[in-house]
Amino acid sequence: MRSTGWLLAGAIALTATTMPVAAQDRAADTRTPDTLGSDTVHPADWPSPRWPYPRDPAIEQRVADILKRMTVEEKVAQVIQPDIAHVTPADMRRYHFGSILNGGNSAPNNDEFAPAPEWLKLADAFYDASVDRSNGGVGVPMIWGTDAVHGHSNIVGATLFPHNIGLGAMRDPALIQRIGAATAQEIRATGMEWTFAPTVTVPQDYRWGRAYEGYSSDPALVASYVGAMIRGLQGEPGKEAVLKGPHVIASTKHFLADGGTKNGVDQGDAQIDEATLRRIHGAPYVPAIENGVETVMASFSSWNGRKLTGHKGLLTDVLKNRMNFGGLVVSDWNAHGQVAGCTNASCPTALLAGIDLYMAPDSWKPLYASLLSQVTSGQVPMARLDDAVSRILRVKARMGLFEAGRPSSRPLSGQFDLLGSPAHRAIAREAVAKSLVLLKQQGSVLPIRPGAKVLVAGDGADDIARQSGGWTLTWQGTGLDNARFPGATSIWKGLNDAVTAAGGTATLSPEGSFTAKPDVAIVVFGETPYAEFQGDVKALQLAPELRRPWDTMRALKAKGVPVVALMITGRPLYVNPALNLADAFVVAWLPGSEGGGIADVLVAGRDGKAPRGFTGTLPTAWPVSAAPGAPTLFPFGYGLTGAAAWKTLPENAGVADTATEGVYLDRGAPGTGGSLTVADADGTSPARITTLPARAAGGAVTVSATDHVVQEGARRFTVTGRGATIAVEPQAPLDITRQSNGDVLLVTTVRRDTALAGTATIGMRTGDRLATLPLPQLAALPLGQWKTLAVPLKCFAGAGADLAKVNAPFVLTLGGTGTISLSRVALGMVADQTVACAK
Repeated sequence: MRSTGWLLAGAIALTATTMPVAAQDRAADTRTPDTLGSDTVHPADWPSPRWPYPRDPAIEQRVADILKRMTVEEKVAQVIQPDIAHVTPADMRRYHFGSILNGGNSAPNNDEFAPAPEWLKLADAFYDASVDRSNGGVGVPMIWGTDAVHGHSNIVGATLFPHNIGLGAMRDPALIQRIGAATAQEIRATGMEWTFAPTVTVPQDYRWGRAYEGYSSDPALVASYVGAMIRGLQGEPGKEAVLKGPHVIASTKHFLADGGTKNGVDQGDAQIDEATLRRIHGAPYVPAIENGVETVMASFSSWNGRKLTGHKGLLTDVLKNRMNFGGLVVSDWNAHGQVAGCTNASCPTALLAGIDLYMAPDSWKPLYASLLSQVTSGQVPMARLDDAVSRILRVKARMGLFEAGRPSSRPLSGQFDLLGSPAHRAIAREAVAKSLVLLKQQGSVLPIRPGAKVLVAGDGADDIARQSGGWTLTWQGTGLDNARFPGATSIWKGLNDAVTAAGGTATLSPEGSFTAKPDVAIVVFGETPYAEFQGDVKALQLAPELRRPWDTMRALKAKGVPVVALMITGRPLYVNPALNLADAFVVAWLPGSEGGGIADVLVAGRDGKAPRGFTGTLPTAWPVSAAPGAPTLFPFGYGLTGAAAWKTLPENAGVADTATEGVYLDRGAPGTGGSLTVADADGTSPARITTLPARAAGGAVTVSATDHVVQEGARRFTVTGRGATIAVEPQAPLDITRQSNGDVLLVTTVRRDTALAGTATIGMRTGDRLATLPLPQLAALPLGQWKTLAVPLKCFAGAGADLAKVNAPFVLTLGGTGTISLSRVALGMVADQTVACAK
């Protein structure tokens, strides 16, 4: 549906933004109330799609012959997938794992920005080791899985397509297939064969930090894209072996209801009935199976309290038996360790439930030992292990892996000019243009006329990493500058090129200053990059610091400058003040590397016409406030093509500003409801710091304000006695176990102001226990310079912290005299220096 006009009263009267279709399913469910909330499934109620690969006697014979020759050790290794940061080709040669992966922060030589030839070189090394039979064994070739979720996004120079929420705004399955095909070619250039994509989640609560990985909250829209993307990645099912053509195998994820968790919590619990589970979250798997997706990734999340990775009813009875899925099921990153009764080191339940391949990035060694013991003892029946291995071998046979040879010898391998090729960038640019959604236009501000003087403002205008979002070179998409994106086009560059080509002038001024009054200003603002864990929010609104461009808009309007608001975002958010201020408001989602696609719609050429008009429509409803379950402002399918009437919106967020998730100290102050305390070095006599300057520890510690980024944006601690303990305590205990599983860091922004006497430690208080780690790096920091110092969360866990019950995430102890300043303590992925865990 496309809208050409809008009436506020009618829009606000629409239903809530969360669970729009699920609510309909609950109303239609005919089961008795006592079945709601159950984790028991009824497979006969689920669809039974046709699996497109008929049984091939030659493949079955090959699988049987290989299986017969494999030792139990080889079979166990075949169902385990380590990460390249934690496994070597020598390990592969010894164990013969079925596959490897690279996580979001893993790369050849531990260099996240390793050039493409290094990826291909490493692919050869692992492949050669997997087929090495010098020590006996069958030598089954391995496959490499990567998160190419919006292009081959781990590789410098690759084409970065819009994230899925933007693609959902296009309503163009044919273009989706072209995107899949281009992505496959770029993956093949680096020697890999498997992408953990497409994500076919159906997000129902956009507070979820991975919601932008879903095409839409509407299952029909998601389902309409799935087959096209799989055909683009894998080719037409059965036409030819994947590796004979320019293709890779795909993985639909995350099975099931990862987008339906309560409150949008990542790895949370989908507390919904089976009808909702089937009709909303199961819908995309019908076209996935019909188009022959070779792998399915099971979800971290739970359904009514039971983890999907250990749910035999859904993985085996529904997915494999009822829905006829004939590929392999892989778990997510150490997800088996979250199954009841399991740890990362041991989880027979997952295999028994239907997992065929454990993603065990850093836990592979103890998992291998435990699984081998469990198979040998009979706890895991050999028949289940053989079935899992057979599924893996069958996928490898169908894709042509046994005949493909070394990665570097295959079609497209080493053709690095495919990475970011002009043809692929043109596809991405088209997708960017088609994904833009116009929410407001008064008058004729768009398209910008030929010859105009254009001011481009806002903190997101010239930042390719920001416009690309998470899963971009690094896991969270953070710590990057434009130099990391050769050949890419920022939003600013795209606008400047277009305005100049039309005879006008463009000026970049992030804060909105100018000397000659512009004809129009484009203010770029919105979210900063995030991925899982880091992306969850408590309310659908921007953090306060990300709203500052609204002040720029306000100042420009006061000077009589028409304003176009351009929003970068992975989800719909409450932005009513910006909507009211702007003459035109455009949602650009997370457009990726081809910022020129935005100019194709916003800027007219010399003939007065833009290369493309607005065609994008909302892939989900847009809320009227930031409150959970808020009424709808703009409905699913809304999108203007030009000017329309406007009525001023209410500017009430509906929620109070709260501490940003994972930020414990910001600008020297604790999060909302939290406390900053100072005590003696042994932790006694704690004093809560509420006003400045302050004294604590019997007068031995002075706390004062100092500047960092902004005036008084930090706190200075001067210790004149025998030491001090500085702690940040949240309002309620924290559970950060999920984050510790993902290599998240506790990052402290600190300045050493004087020499420090004694020994420094950093710790976390969990319950009555304080888990501490030595921190000699603090005393070695350069004097008078702000630096970020980080400790992996798993280091605290290794020191005995119970990360499910953290009541003080930051406890810094100084063992003697000295002065330091603290500005920020938060979870993150980037730091100047990262402390290694104790061996």
